[in-house]
Amino acid sequence: MFTKPTNYARFRAAQPSVSRRGVLIGALATGGGLAVGFRLLPVSEAQAATAADQTVSQFTPYVLIEPSGKVTVLSSQFEMGQGSYNGIATLVAEELDADWSTIEVVGAAGDVKSLGNLAFGGALQATGGSTSMFTSWDRYRQAGAATRAMLVSAAAEQWGIPASEIKVENGILSHASGKQGGFGEFAATAAKMPVPANVSLKSPADWKLIGKEDLKRFDSARKTNGTESYTLDVKLPGMLTAVMIHPPLFGAKVKSFDATAAREVPGVVDVVETPRGVAVVGQHMWAAMKGRDAVTVEWDDIAAEKRGTTELLALYKDLASKPAPALARKDGDVDASFKTAVKVIEATLKFPYLSHAAMEPLNAVARRNEDGTVEIWGGHQFPDVYQGLAAQIAEVTPDKIKLHVMKTGGSFGRRAVFDGDVVVEAVYVAKAIGYRAPVKVQWTREDDMRAGRYRPMYVHQLKAALDADGKLVAFEDHVVGQSIMAKTMFEGMVKDGVDPTSVEGISNIPYGIPNQKIGLTTVDVGVPVLWWRSVGHTHTAFAAETMMDELAEAAGQDPVEFRLSLLEPASRHAAVLKLAAEKAEWGKPVPEGIFRGVAVAESFGTVVAEIADVSLKPDGGFKVERVVAAVDCGLAINPGQVRAQIEGGIGFGLGAISAEKITLTAGEVDQSNYDSYTPLRIDAMPKVEVHILPSANPPSGIGEPGVPPIGPAVANALYKARGQRIRTLPFNLPSA
Repeated sequence: MFTKPTNYARFRAAQPSVSRRGVLIGALATGGGLAVGFRLLPVSEAQAATAADQTVSQFTPYVLIEPSGKVTVLSSQFEMGQGSYNGIATLVAEELDADWSTIEVVGAAGDVKSLGNLAFGGALQATGGSTSMFTSWDRYRQAGAATRAMLVSAAAEQWGIPASEIKVENGILSHASGKQGGFGEFAATAAKMPVPANVSLKSPADWKLIGKEDLKRFDSARKTNGTESYTLDVKLPGMLTAVMIHPPLFGAKVKSFDATAAREVPGVVDVVETPRGVAVVGQHMWAAMKGRDAVTVEWDDIAAEKRGTTELLALYKDLASKPAPALARKDGDVDASFKTAVKVIEATLKFPYLSHAAMEPLNAVARRNEDGTVEIWGGHQFPDVYQGLAAQIAEVTPDKIKLHVMKTGGSFGRRAVFDGDVVVEAVYVAKAIGYRAPVKVQWTREDDMRAGRYRPMYVHQLKAALDADGKLVAFEDHVVGQSIMAKTMFEGMVKDGVDPTSVEGISNIPYGIPNQKIGLTTVDVGVPVLWWRSVGHTHTAFAAETMMDELAEAAGQDPVEFRLSLLEPASRHAAVLKLAAEKAEWGKPVPEGIFRGVAVAESFGTVVAEIADVSLKPDGGFKVERVVAAVDCGLAINPGQVRAQIEGGIGFGLGAISAEKITLTAGEVDQSNYDSYTPLRIDAMPKVEVHILPSANPPSGIGEPGVPPIGPAVANALYKARGQRIRTLPFNLPSA
């Protein structure tokens, strides 16, 4: 169906085993300049301009240039608001010396050799793990440089002058003789030339766009004025809209349904059964929704999950009190260290299920054409996976599935699903109605909340010990929760019973602790789970960093100094912690009514320290007034985008620790919309300062690393305010 990645691993800053330059040059050199078999997706934006006498010239699997001079970059990465398109555009435009105002970026799919994510071994095209800039850093700069070289060669040939005498700047090729022309004038000739096997990249001293503080995003205008296009906006001639009736219990299936009344609703076209539930198809969304209200379904729930979160939490807590069946890490002799310790601290921490709750609920559009091809519009975060699944359903070969990679109003991992979710629903429904019309399957907010995938619920049983000198000598954590990777295409990541996404951030804690033991109990629960923004770090950072504060207090030490004493002095962790402390003026008196907390965490190759200033409300609540963040993400391609992602991550994480919680009663999800599942409100967003540590290292992740430190930083501040340790999330709900 699709190729499994051979060396998929949670992203780290380490280089992949195969040279990224080697992977790229091989792809370019064999591409012949036209990348035979490569499909540009979506067709609309880049190919609409090819009508009549226009021709788009393709130089590498990554760049198209139109006669007008417009440069279209074909992105291997999916854009969900994290700014990957802007970062990739910057890399190409820098080496191409393009006019920034002529740059466009569209999603591409269908060419794993060129588009495979190098952080995942290059065998799978996927966006995730904050790897977009890592996988793009070399190949998109080289694509820009190769395209530039081909344009220069074309101009040299037409002008009859040495290529070395031609200057390229802001989309214009020129010569001292006065000859000049734009990219579009040479595109057709240049595209026929061989792609250079080796290209020289600019020295950082010559960069004009990379690292520029005031570079405006190429897509900011249309995102501001509402003209940006998402799957929600797709409208095809004759298109129908379908809504789903999903089982109320996870694992239930349709036994029978009665759609007699629904078919009488004006605008309802059909009601069909699919393996994922019943679909009501209408001429428009309103008709489909009204028709759905009139359908009665009998469910077969014999294999369904019927436990609620109260029962599951009791099970987790019981398992956490017992020895862990799997070990993720074991250093030294933890048991002996606890016996001789002067102080031992224990804590049981509880983390709820969390919804992704993206602004644009799931959706996809499917259409079969007369030539037998099936087109699918959607937020294709795992395009290879969806292509294979759709081909199976439509009973065609994968090359007959054409994906239009649409921008998406948020995802946070929600569209990186293993079974295709709404994408396969769109194909199922189109097939069920005989492909007589294009079909958009649109989930409502309630569908997204109740039939979605969740950040797993976890329980941590922590224990740590100090010796007579106040030194941390032992650290133990037993993590209990569901595996994200088990029973999926990534099950090969689970080694000796350990899913690394369950323990990342705690099994590789950066502090120098001589005796450590990290155990894991994986529970088989029928609630569907998925990675959520920063995945395992969402709970492990909280566990580690709140315990570090508690240990610092027990040792009679300042929380920052205590952490620094456990870190290598020259480490990135120490550097960002010192920078955040300096910028927040840690150690100096704080204003009356302000309480300050700190946390530092590494995720996806990036290290972030955050210091939160918190005040208490008269009603017993709290307000985060200010957050000072320091980040080491390698080289910052777009510093403004880095700051925006850290700011967004802080808001996202703050919403989760403050109020977000998915609960189940007898197997059914209790929450349904933003009234009962409450992301951060705008008036609760604090002032955020982001300080970027200068670095010459390749870029690492930035879309997720701002999330993990905010929870423990705020919890540590609230302890100073209230004198109570927070053991249960979210903060403002009663403890279970």
